Amino acid sequence: MLIIAGLGNPGAKYADNRHNIGFMAVDAIQRRHSFSPWSKKFKGEISEGELGGEKVLLIKPQTFMNVSGESVGEAMRFYKLEPKDIVAVYDELDLVAGKARIKTGGGHGGHNGIKSLDAHCGREYRRLRLGIGHPGAKEAVIGHVLGDFAKADTVWLDPLLDAIADNAAMLAKGEDSQFMNKLALATGGKADDDKSSAKPAREKKPAAQSHIHQARQHGQQKPLPATGPMAEMLKRMFNKGE
Repeated sequence: MLIIAGLGNPGAKYADNRHNIGFMAVDAIQRRHSFSPWSKKFKGEISEGELGGEKVLLIKPQTFMNVSGESVGEAMRFYKLEPKDIVAVYDELDLVAGKARIKTGGGHGGHNGIKSLDAHCGREYRRLRLGIGHPGAKEAVIGHVLGDFAKADTVWLDPLLDAIADNAAMLAKGEDSQFMNKLALATGGKADDDKSSAKPAREKKPAAQSHIHQARQHGQQKPLPATGPMAEMLKRMFNKGE
């Protein structure tokens, strides 16, 4: 069995934030592959299904990003799994928007959701990092990460999320090089693997409804909170100044 954990923050007002691209990715998989409806368990929302002959549990922790590991760790222990049976999908500031990387283990890179997974699940799980780009200035990071994707982002975001969903069976089977080639083809890039044979992506007609639109539940962005649990989470999230 495999757990694919998309990281993000719960609630409609965060649904289409850049920080929630992990949620968007597992939502895309759930829609594409006839998984069960979302239900509540393990301090999160879960959906069960099968990819490439492998039983898969999709999970979206509802604990807020900084304590995502509580939810994923609870599911891991319930099913008697090991870190190698987990794939975490999350946003990466230090990757160009639309770029993706995957590896097993490694550091948290200042990402507090990953710090929490490391603490609750161990470090040797697979990490699918999805680039959201860096705003260029440290003081703009919080607004960028917790800002909504723009309509212009659909040019790369929709093909990326579609490719993750289309090729999720490769991810489930551990065919990481092939999986990354597919993502690179979809976004017009080149896979990092030296053995890749990526070709230019074919022109793709825009979907009738974008992934941003499917994630969005309110038309306007909400101001960042100054007080309360979310404000405290933001202080901890960026205490390293990234």
